[in-house]
Amino acid sequence: MNKEEYEKHKPFAGEKKPSMLRRRVGHDYESRRMYLITMTVEGRRPLLGRLVGRSDAEVGSPEWPRVELSELGKEVEYEWMDVTRYHPEVSVVALQIMPDHLHGILFVHETMPQHLGHIIKGFKASTNKHYRRLVLGVDSAATASQQREQGGKRDRSLDNRQKGFLWSLGYNDHILSGKNELQRWIDYLHTNPLRLLMKREHPNLFRVRFGVSIAGQNYAAIGNQFLLSAPQKLQVQCSRRLTDAEIQEKVAFFLKEARQGAVLVSPAISKGEQAVMRAALDAHLPLIFLTPWGFNAFSKPGHQYFDACAEGRFLILAPWEHQNQRIPLTREMCLTLNDMTKSICEK
Repeated sequence: MNKEEYEKHKPFAGEKKPSMLRRRVGHDYESRRMYLITMTVEGRRPLLGRLVGRSDAEVGSPEWPRVELSELGKEVEYEWMDVTRYHPEVSVVALQIMPDHLHGILFVHETMPQHLGHIIKGFKASTNKHYRRLVLGVDSAATASQQREQGGKRDRSLDNRQKGFLWSLGYNDHILSGKNELQRWIDYLHTNPLRLLMKREHPNLFRVRFGVSIAGQNYAAIGNQFLLSAPQKLQVQCSRRLTDAEIQEKVAFFLKEARQGAVLVSPAISKGEQAVMRAALDAHLPLIFLTPWGFNAFSKPGHQYFDACAEGRFLILAPWEHQNQRIPLTREMCLTLNDMTKSICEK
């Protein structure tokens, strides 16, 4: 849907609900761009493979975490890599199949006659056939005949989808925007089995908890909540006017305090605050980070925070509800986050 159509229908659409499956308004999904696609198995069933390996294994070793694909997973891999045969204007950049979902990177290197959703639809249709054959043991032709008997209408109930459809409805896409973003995507895919293994080893440190009350404010939280009980919590607040030299002085001061037992707390808004928090992460020191972007039930820490969460030295607090589209931080939001940080440190 283009921007004009969106604005035209907006008054009749009702309240906009957060969704990771919504397409970007105004983007045609046909032109030359790169996309990170995520789709999940219906019911989050681990049908595509099993996780093996050790989280402490060396990179590249036989024990490095990976997913051993099931027969269905192998067919899914084949169909994804075969996309270019049907759509020569598209290249497959990367693929990571997990037990219950997949991440794939596609490069549309020339304008397509149909939008990206057409490619995903074809991929889903092909893999659904393998699912019915390998898991359900039914003939796709028989399924199609049954659908025709129902008047061509597809039953979208969960029970029926689990019987006939491999994938959940819809898919999530990210559109490449920064010059270094592609490498981050590739690294994310490569380390996904490791992160899943770490989550299984430390479930309490990666589970989203809602309704965590701190000094009268409710938060959603991911990470080690015991950091809130630390006897010394220190607010990291730096003026935007600081010079680079002054920022380095702040970094040295806060790292010294953290090494002596203080837990640093900050929304990391200003350049100086971000420098302090990055240095503390690199130094493996305990941190509490306030994020303006809320969590949903499937939220997880970003890859730069994953190790810190697994080691129990990181806590992320989100005071506001999840929003699919990030909005610019206002001055009022920044002041509110700073006040919340102060309250946490004084508790």
